[in-house]
Amino acid sequence: MSDLKVRILKAVQPDLDAIETALAKNLNPHLDLVRDVAGHILFSGGKRLRPLLMVLSARLCGYRGDYDKTFSTALEYLHAATLLHDDLVDGASLRRNKPAAHLQWGNSIAVLVGDFLLARALSVSAATGRARIVQILAELTEQMSQGEVHQLMRKGDIRLSEAEYLEVIRRKTAVLFETACRVSAVLAEASAEKESALAAYGLNLGMAFQIADDLFDYTLGTSQLGKDVGSDLREGKMTLPLIQGLKQAGVEDREWMVGVVQDPKFSSGDFLKLVGLLQASGAIRYVEQAAETYIFKAKEALALFPKTETLGTLIDIADYALHRRV
Repeated sequence: MSDLKVRILKAVQPDLDAIETALAKNLNPHLDLVRDVAGHILFSGGKRLRPLLMVLSARLCGYRGDYDKTFSTALEYLHAATLLHDDLVDGASLRRNKPAAHLQWGNSIAVLVGDFLLARALSVSAATGRARIVQILAELTEQMSQGEVHQLMRKGDIRLSEAEYLEVIRRKTAVLFETACRVSAVLAEASAEKESALAAYGLNLGMAFQIADDLFDYTLGTSQLGKDVGSDLREGKMTLPLIQGLKQAGVEDREWMVGVVQDPKFSSGDFLKLVGLLQASGAIRYVEQAAETYIFKAKEALALFPKTETLGTLIDIADYALHRRV
């Protein structure tokens, strides 16, 4: 895994450097406070995966313009806006091993800076002069918002099915990956076939990425996660490990698990016992296999593209998304 990460970074480091420069250059707030809060979430160690996917996908489609790095910032601004809002909604205390912005500057500031970042994303997209690109980002924002509302509506609901969970993560996470890849094809004026293939790659990659993230809440420590262990469960998020664990558990174990789900003040011992039950029931392995299936579909979607260094990097990113530990 470390070799894979090194290979990816070697291939994309110039792109990451250019994206980082563009993020700072194109932020353009009029108030220092806005820059401070936006910078707190934007420059705190994010992987820049979404803007990177956009740049690489555009290159795969033969894009020769000079707006790809600038446009890719719209995706990161939009992502950062959702993180500011999500942390407030969830009552999260940590984000990337730092205090959540709403705890440092207050709820109102966190919401308003999130709004600014959303508006900034739309301004960057509008500068392309292409109505379809603006439409795609606007539709993305609608989908992500509805995904978050859907998740909030079913908070702590043990009846949430796997199918409904998958629809939630498609809307709140995977569509951003899908859009990053799709919009690059539009920017490059690629064929409809290539646009569909890249969209499928991004969607399946995003599904696997979120499923893996949800699994990490039950398999990694706080220092690796960058947030409190068990925070998803404490926030009432019914993710796939728990959904599958409840499905596989015997009557007595299921009753105990439901009690933990309904008690946000569960102890660390309770959480460790829960993780043990998820392991023993096969729920953890089930979730791993679900993520593996989406990664297979993501890589399969790229089959129509010729073998190039860029294609190889996109395939490596898919493998890394599955096997990463953070």
